[in-house]
Amino acid sequence: PSPISNALSILKSMRKSSMERFTSEASVQEIDLFESMKERDMYESRADLYAIILATEHLERSYARDAVTRKEYVTECQKLISQFRLAEKALNMSTEDFMEMYQMECPRAAERLLKWGVPEQIRGSGEDEEHHTTVLVAESVQFFITAMDGLNLQQRAVDELQPLLSDLMDALSLIPDTPSNFTPNQKVSHWLQKLNSMRAVDEISEDDARQLTHDLESAYADFTRYLKRKK
Repeated sequence: PSPISNALSILKSMRKSSMERFTSEASVQEIDLFESMKERDMYESRADLYAIILATEHLERSYARDAVTRKEYVTECQKLISQFRLAEKALNMSTEDFMEMYQMECPRAAERLLKWGVPEQIRGSGEDEEHHTTVLVAESVQFFITAMDGLNLQQRAVDELQPLLSDLMDALSLIPDTPSNFTPNQKVSHWLQKLNSMRAVDEISEDDARQLTHDLESAYADFTRYLKRKK
């Protein structure tokens, strides 16, 4: 063979050897994203929380643009808030730190989930208002009693008290025709914001428990006086 043929043969051989080596080195290998089931559960919990916060942000923006109805907003918001409470319990850091770690710019979700813990206050209207008002008043009375009973039974953990106050705030905020500075709403909202700023595993002090009991009893008395005046 000619020198040129020999050279081409050598180049082809070198290229084949190089490609085989490259393919061997670049072969796809399965990479484990976690080293244990516990670590896997942690990442799955974080993914759930991330999705809940993002969905809440989209829902709040959609409601602000009238892209969803009042009923759809309340239903979905209550569902997301409940899911958030469960997901937050599995978190080993504060939600604020979580959002900062993953660079989540969701101000509306943060306010709804961390500050208020209930859907945007919505005033009833239309033919079904009277029926809904009766139901909401009955629920509010029951939630007042349940929250006060919980404190009397020595419930002090945030994940025990926060749902009780959230249910109460939810019912109170939906009662139509209450003034914007309605005292029961303000008192319950104050404590709900305080609990929302704490971790689920935290407990309130005995002094706080005593003050919360006093504020709930006072708010309940104001609420019943308001109902009597409305008759």
